[in-house]
Amino acid sequence: MSEDNKVRDVIDAVTGVAKALPIYQDVAQPAAQELGKGLQTVAKTVHIALAPVSALVWGYDQIKDFVSTKVADRLKNVPPENIITPNPNIAGPALESLRYTGHESSLSDMYANLLATAMDKSTASGAHPAFVEIIRQLTPDEAKLISLFVVTPRLPLLNVGWVFKTSSDEKSGGADVLVNFSHLGELAKCEFPDLTPTYIDNICRLGLAEVPFGLNITSKGAYDILENSPTIQNLKLKIEENPELTCHIERKTFQVTELGKQFAKVCIVQKS
Repeated sequence: MSEDNKVRDVIDAVTGVAKALPIYQDVAQPAAQELGKGLQTVAKTVHIALAPVSALVWGYDQIKDFVSTKVADRLKNVPPENIITPNPNIAGPALESLRYTGHESSLSDMYANLLATAMDKSTASGAHPAFVEIIRQLTPDEAKLISLFVVTPRLPLLNVGWVFKTSSDEKSGGADVLVNFSHLGELAKCEFPDLTPTYIDNICRLGLAEVPFGLNITSKGAYDILENSPTIQNLKLKIEENPELTCHIERKTFQVTELGKQFAKVCIVQKS
């Protein structure tokens, strides 16, 4: 049955209900007709909007090609006698997830690395079943951010806010206006770098990293680029336009957890 016929059936059903109630026919029937026209327009629009999505959903052949190319490439240096059948609670969910994320290279690469690790007898113990679910809950940009862990396990962040000045120039009360500011989104070449603070929250929620309270990087100059950036300097000037306020900058650290280190080792670093 064509989409137009399906839409027409819905229209007929709606107008049929109105005709079955003769007392309200004069009022309800025009409304039903307008509703029918609206449904037809919306249905066509939804169909057009979803068409590209259906093309992105992988089938068996695409997943098979993925295994025979990306996964095989990562196992090319592994002795054949070391290649084993992966644990079903890793391979099954991973292959199923590829149906919906295979078109995103930053995520499919993670699945390839995870499967290759699980299929190598010498590394299979490091492939945790939870890693599949973690990848499922990552955006492509978040996957790019996590790749930074491989190079640098601790990264600088800033919180910027205002505090009230007291008569003795002591700080009292206040609020943050910018949280988890960094250049990590640009460094990782994220598509939406402005969402980096949100990405950081999600990565921490998944247990791959943390922002410990009161902890900062002690290396000299670690925060200079951030503190001297136009974003921070302009915000500081704006806050201090109010003579009752002063700008407060808090240095913070975005650091990988032990789970995050293992996840990066298994899902980010390519075996070959």
